[in-house]
Amino acid sequence: MFRGINPLTLDAKGRLAIPTKYRERLQAESSGRLVVTVDRERCLLLYTLPEWEEIERRLMRLPTLNRKVRRLQGLLIGHATDIELDGHGRVLLPSVLREIASLERKAVLIGQGNKFELWDEDAWNARRENWLAEEEGDDDSDLAGDLGSLAF
Repeated sequence: MFRGINPLTLDAKGRLAIPTKYRERLQAESSGRLVVTVDRERCLLLYTLPEWEEIERRLMRLPTLNRKVRRLQGLLIGHATDIELDGHGRVLLPSVLREIASLERKAVLIGQGNKFELWDEDAWNARRENWLAEEEGDDDSDLAGDLGSLAF
């Protein structure tokens, strides 16, 4: 499982160094081959190749006559790009994806279990603050299923 938040800096070419603590696992699981795509939240999602292939299969089995499904497939699959760790543990992010996520220099890589989210640092800080503010006013009555019974 990937977890934790890691501040990163993109270089002038759009490369970022994956934190050392994740590199061995990425090499073991996918020989350093990753897939990066966009998320509706305007961040990037990074998956190991095997994990992405399973998600892609599930997405492609959804009914394509549904406009929301087609839109999601267009965003996730249409923007999916194969990337690879180089000898220094860096990945090159395509410019079009960096533009969508407003990634320029300062970023945060957030472990989300089976994937990473990559955010512009300022966008992440603003989003996190919004989520925390929303939580203060929520009563948890709308939590789905078993989620409401979890203890943290």
